[in-house]
Amino acid sequence: MSEPGKSTRTLTGKVISNKMDKSVAVEIQRMVKHPLYEKYIRRSTKLLAHDENNECNEGDMVIIRSSRPVARNKTWRLQKVLSRVREEI
Repeated sequence: MSEPGKSTRTLTGKVISNKMDKSVAVEIQRMVKHPLYEKYIRRSTKLLAHDENNECNEGDMVIIRSSRPVARNKTWRLQKVLSRVREEI
């Protein structure tokens, strides 16, 4: 049970791998200001998220939320698929 007033963290990213069963790798991109040159640099983080129904494909934009650990490296769950990539035949 979650405590009252405690919100779960959500992030938006792009699915870069769905080769695992019930798991997806999501790339989160953020902009960081360089401390000396004050130029914005693009940084990325790869997170593993639990996808219960295997509904994501590579290239989909998704929202993931933090959760209790599901596996050793998997502490995020798929919340919503924002946009899907068209399947090219």
